[in-house]
Amino acid sequence: MPSPYRALFGRRGTKSFSAAGLLGRMPLSMLGIGIVTMISQLTGRYGLAGALSATIALSAAVLGPQISRLVDRHGQRRVLRPATLVSVTAVAGLLLSAQQGWADWLLFVFAACAGCVPSVGAMIRARWAELYRGSPRELHTAYSWESIVDEMCFIVGPILSIGLSTAWFPEAGPLLAAAFLAAGVFWLTAQRATEPVPHPREQHTKGSALRSRGLQVLVVTFVATGAIFGAVDVVTVAFAEEVGHKAAASLVLAVYALGSCAAGAVFGLLHLKGHPSRRWVAGVCVMAVSMVPLQLVGSLPLLAVALFVAGLSVAPTMVTTMALVEEHVPRAKLTEGMSWTGTGLAVGVALGSSAAGWVVDAAGAARGYLVPGTAGLLAALVAFAGYRRLRPQSAPAVAGPAVAGGLPGSAGPTGPATERRGEESVA
Repeated sequence: MPSPYRALFGRRGTKSFSAAGLLGRMPLSMLGIGIVTMISQLTGRYGLAGALSATIALSAAVLGPQISRLVDRHGQRRVLRPATLVSVTAVAGLLLSAQQGWADWLLFVFAACAGCVPSVGAMIRARWAELYRGSPRELHTAYSWESIVDEMCFIVGPILSIGLSTAWFPEAGPLLAAAFLAAGVFWLTAQRATEPVPHPREQHTKGSALRSRGLQVLVVTFVATGAIFGAVDVVTVAFAEEVGHKAAASLVLAVYALGSCAAGAVFGLLHLKGHPSRRWVAGVCVMAVSMVPLQLVGSLPLLAVALFVAGLSVAPTMVTTMALVEEHVPRAKLTEGMSWTGTGLAVGVALGSSAAGWVVDAAGAARGYLVPGTAGLLAALVAFAGYRRLRPQSAPAVAGPAVAGGLPGSAGPTGPATERRGEESVA
């Protein structure tokens, strides 16, 4: 039986835009940790380093959906290139300011401008959605592949960024991240054949894609999910330091990403039946339950095993989320809708890392894992409460070809019927 991944890349141009997306997404895992490493080496001020990293994350969370909204209206090439130039210039200003020891307020100005970074993952997923419109099985495989790419970035990126900044010079990690962003975006936008065509002005409803009731549930749940990720990162570093092996924290966190990567690869091979909303709620609940063993671990090897198991639920949940975004957001706002889920994650990461740091300082690393456990419980509660908004709505029968909106038992209907449901949810 041929691999669905091989069939996925049978279309011309798919390998090129996916590779460009990998490059363009590397800063997602490199820039923040690179700035923390750089500032801590240059000044020894971890508080300033964390505040600058949080500023970039929150700025990207605010600006990302707005950039994606412009992309839906004007196209990827016209919007992404100027936005990337602004972000890269701001990163260069931040590095120069830090190296020269300029005023702190200037660092924060550059950090806020650096958040004008495109959501490259959303751009790639929008290309897959355009390419395989009406083919839910292929889209399921495509979204699974993109989750694998995301996890690859988080396995390699932090190690590369920290390693270069400590072994070469402090600015090396963020500098390479900016170079990856520029190369990835300009390579991607040079590929015009697979770029989604901007939708005419008359197809754009007033307001944001976030007016969709289904998207609201996904974004709020992702805030809690992001808090899991942010808290796990901080507490794992603190736990490794307490047991005397701080350097091993990056390897343990890489195992967490590896679990998600493996699950995403297998998930993309499956042909699943039923509506994705049920799988999504189940995935969120499994993610919440997987936080329980973290409260019991007492050594790094056991922690690595627990995090690998916890990672198995991450990628499948993310893949299912993208299928739900496609169903609940009008096609004219699809890129923006996908970016809003990233915004929810970014806000959650900032909140989770802050809360985890406070708990670790007050009660130690072992108690710090209560934060991702609590965040998982909140995510499950929100998913249950919002499930009714995500279920497929019954629609009146339509005669003729319009009935065929998707395959029976597919990962979610596509086509005109789906777009009408999305428009109704935003209206």
